[in-house]
This record gives sequence, C-alpha cells and structure tokens, in this order.
Amino acid sequence: MESIDRLDITFQALADPTRRAILARLAQGEASVNELCEPFAMSQPAISRHLKVLEQAGLISRGRDAQRRLSRIEGGPMAEANAWLEGFRRFWEPSFQRLDGLLEEMKAEEAKRRKEK
Repeated sequence: MESIDRLDITFQALADPTRRAILARLAQGEASVNELCEPFAMSQPAISRHLKVLEQAGLISRGRDAQRRLSRIEGGPMAEANAWLEGFRRFWEPSFQRLDGLLEEMKAEEAKRRKEK
C-alpha cells in the first residue's frame, strides 16, 4: 500500500470521534468489545463496525484470550501520520516560541509582584 493511501485510510478512520475515543481507551490497554461499549450510548454491533474500520486502517489488531476477543492499539499507522504532521512543524514553531516568551514574561512579572509584597 502506498504511504499516502495509508495516510488517507488512517485519517479517514481518525475523523470519527467515537473511533478516536476507542483509540484513547485502547491506549490504556487491551479491551473487549463489551468493555469498549461501556462509555458509549451505542449498540455492540455499532462499536464492532467502528472496530472493523480501525482494524482495516491498521490502527488496532484483534486477538483472542479464552472467550474474549480483545482489541489492542497498533502504533505504526499513527507513527506514520505523526511523521507526516511533523513536516508542518515549521508552521507551528514560531507560535510556540512566542507563547514560550509570553509565559516567561508572565512568570517574571509574577515573581516581581511577590517580591514587592
């Protein structure tokens, strides 16, 4: 699969807030479909459809542990997406530097006020 095609599939899978929430849960550890259903007002088949999209995108894998079918997060596609986004860091970096400068000024002013009291 071409890298850009894979990125398309990754970002399409990540575009849905439920799928992002599922990934956030799986970042804490493996979980069954029932465990993943708990925080959502959604049926198990609906969650299973989201899991299938995530699995097809390579963002999760599923295996068996006795009676349970556990899902786990797979980092490869997210690492590729992150690497792609890093290419745009130069657009954000000046803003981060200005923010750092502003925070340092605020800390210095706060320290000065405390000394004056």
